[in-house]
Amino acid sequence: MSEVIVLAYSGGLDTSVCIPLLRERYGFEKVITVLTDVGQPKEDIERGNERAEKLSDGHYVIDAKEEFVRDYIFPAIKANGSYEGYVLGTAIARPLIAIKTVEIAEELGADALGHGCTGRGNDQLRFETIFRATDLRVVAPMRDLDLSREWEIDYARDHGIDVPVTRERPWSIDENLWSRSIEGGDLEDPYSEPPEEIYAWTKSPERRIPPEKVEIEFSKGVPIALNGERIGGVELIRRLNRLAGEHGVGRTDMIEDRVLGLKARENYEHPAATVLLAAHQDLERLVLSRAQLRFKATVDDAWSELAYMGLVNDPLYADLSAFVDKSQERMNGSVKMKLSCGRAYPVGRTSPDAIYDQDMVSFDSQTLSQRDSEGFCKYHGFQARFLNKKR
Repeated sequence: MSEVIVLAYSGGLDTSVCIPLLRERYGFEKVITVLTDVGQPKEDIERGNERAEKLSDGHYVIDAKEEFVRDYIFPAIKANGSYEGYVLGTAIARPLIAIKTVEIAEELGADALGHGCTGRGNDQLRFETIFRATDLRVVAPMRDLDLSREWEIDYARDHGIDVPVTRERPWSIDENLWSRSIEGGDLEDPYSEPPEEIYAWTKSPERRIPPEKVEIEFSKGVPIALNGERIGGVELIRRLNRLAGEHGVGRTDMIEDRVLGLKARENYEHPAATVLLAAHQDLERLVLSRAQLRFKATVDDAWSELAYMGLVNDPLYADLSAFVDKSQERMNGSVKMKLSCGRAYPVGRTSPDAIYDQDMVSFDSQTLSQRDSEGFCKYHGFQARFLNKKR
């Protein structure tokens, strides 16, 4: 009986090299590839399909963009998802890709699941949290064989695998609707300045084009309209990526603490994510109470760390998500954002559910008597004054 493995396939160097390796080194008779579309460029999907058709014994393409936005990106917005300044683009996509791969494997009655992650990064954890919930064998050639990127490039050339990676341009790029990550080559030196050529979504912030304003409308914490036009989540994110990217918004160059303990230099582009997260947080300050904001910041951090680790099946993740959803019931309104020289910042906000009364806070207000606050002032800081007197 032939052994069948289903491989989570991206179309890039690592997973393309995995296909012949799974036959040569592991003895699988059939390698089935699954390419899950979470917003990669159309040309990348097409090239990946072409490679898979040539190399694999069966290929599936799954359009999961709407599901990715609804079940992963929108929850990340509601939770202000960010890990050490990283907007969790790759992190929140991996579990969905893994789930779709498992679904095909179970449908085919496969013997094993495979991925192309290395043993140094986080993605192996994000895939295997999902994979190991099944009874199928898990195979990771890049990790198991301890392969280097240069070895992979040579192997691909020797096996006639056409991939867009060379020693001169060794970037490892991962892209979806929410973010684009760029790793490898000189970028591994934390002192090396990223060359402009690594960026594809964002223009240089130094171009100094005229500022632009955009308005984001939210309903229960989810963006539903851009500049007054109601559109679906996928299209809203794509438009914002183009608009904000023109102004150089959404570049991150950071030292990141991976789950394994290694520090890594990471470069990201995420224009829409930068705008939406900043707008969402600004609206929360208008709508949520001080106590809610303080407690939710703790919840958001814990939620983001679990998402970063790929622990979306952890009971705590569900508990935290339930709190976040509850906190967003009144999160309705609009935020006006200004895009300029690589920055996105709020310049106006409004909400029917705001904990705000313009008349009450106005210097000219007669609604509240200023004299009423004197009693509060007498007891504010009372314990410290009491202690100082005793000393």
